[in-house]
Amino acid sequence: MSRAAPVPPHVIARRQHIGRQIRAARLARNLTQEAVALRIGMDRATYVRIEQGQSSPLLDTLILIADALGVPLSMLVRE
Repeated sequence: MSRAAPVPPHVIARRQHIGRQIRAARLARNLTQEAVALRIGMDRATYVRIEQGQSSPLLDTLILIADALGVPLSMLVRE
Protein backbone atom coordinates (compact mmCIF):
# COMPACT_ATOMS: atom_id res chain seq x y z
CA MET A 1 0.00 0.00 0.00
CA SER A 2 1.50 3.34 -1.02
CA ARG A 3 1.27 6.48 1.06
CA ALA A 4 0.65 9.92 -0.33
CA ALA A 5 3.67 12.17 -0.43
CA PRO A 6 3.79 14.82 2.28
CA VAL A 7 2.37 18.19 1.28
CA PRO A 8 5.21 20.63 0.51
CA PRO A 9 5.53 23.62 2.86
CA HIS A 10 4.84 26.16 0.10
CA VAL A 11 1.49 24.45 -0.63
CA ILE A 12 0.55 24.53 3.06
CA ALA A 13 1.47 28.24 3.20
CA ARG A 14 -0.76 29.01 0.21
CA ARG A 15 -3.62 26.97 1.72
CA GLN A 16 -3.29 28.98 4.95
CA HIS A 17 -3.32 32.20 2.93
CA ILE A 18 -6.59 31.17 1.28
CA GLY A 19 -8.00 30.38 4.73
CA ARG A 20 -7.09 33.88 5.90
CA GLN A 21 -8.77 35.36 2.81
CA ILE A 22 -11.94 33.38 3.59
CA ARG A 23 -11.87 34.52 7.21
CA ALA A 24 -11.38 38.17 6.25
CA ALA A 25 -14.30 38.03 3.80
CA ARG A 26 -16.49 36.38 6.45
CA LEU A 27 -15.62 38.95 9.11
CA ALA A 28 -16.19 41.83 6.66
CA ARG A 29 -19.76 40.54 6.30
CA ASN A 30 -20.23 40.03 10.06
CA LEU A 31 -20.94 36.34 9.64
CA THR A 32 -20.07 33.59 12.08
CA GLN A 33 -18.33 30.41 11.06
CA GLU A 34 -21.52 28.57 11.95
CA ALA A 35 -23.60 30.80 9.65
CA VAL A 36 -21.32 30.21 6.66
CA ALA A 37 -21.13 26.47 7.35
CA LEU A 38 -24.94 26.27 7.47
CA ARG A 39 -25.25 28.22 4.21
CA ILE A 40 -23.04 25.73 2.40
CA GLY A 41 -24.33 22.57 4.09
CA MET A 42 -21.14 21.79 5.96
CA ASP A 43 -20.48 21.11 9.62
CA ARG A 44 -18.76 23.93 11.48
CA ALA A 45 -15.70 21.86 12.40
CA THR A 46 -14.91 21.13 8.75
CA TYR A 47 -15.41 24.78 7.81
CA VAL A 48 -13.07 25.87 10.63
CA ARG A 49 -10.35 23.52 9.35
CA ILE A 50 -10.63 25.13 5.90
CA GLU A 51 -10.47 28.64 7.35
CA GLN A 52 -7.44 27.69 9.44
CA GLY A 53 -5.69 26.16 6.44
CA GLN A 54 -5.64 22.70 7.99
CA SER A 55 -7.87 21.16 5.34
CA SER A 56 -7.71 21.45 1.58
CA PRO A 57 -11.20 22.15 0.19
CA LEU A 58 -12.44 20.96 -3.17
CA LEU A 59 -12.98 23.59 -5.83
CA ASP A 60 -16.75 23.07 -5.51
CA THR A 61 -16.50 23.87 -1.80
CA LEU A 62 -14.54 27.05 -2.50
CA ILE A 63 -17.24 28.10 -4.97
CA LEU A 64 -19.94 27.46 -2.35
CA ILE A 65 -18.00 29.49 0.24
CA ALA A 66 -17.53 32.39 -2.19
CA ASP A 67 -21.24 32.33 -3.01
CA ALA A 68 -22.20 32.20 0.68
CA LEU A 69 -19.96 35.19 1.37
CA GLY A 70 -21.13 37.06 -1.72
CA VAL A 71 -17.63 37.49 -3.11
CA PRO A 72 -15.96 36.40 -6.35
CA LEU A 73 -14.03 33.15 -6.09
CA SER A 74 -10.94 35.04 -7.29
CA MET A 75 -11.03 37.15 -4.12
CA LEU A 76 -10.54 34.06 -1.97
CA VAL A 77 -7.61 32.66 -3.93
CA ARG A 78 -5.74 35.79 -4.95
CA GLU A 79 -2.17 36.20 -3.78
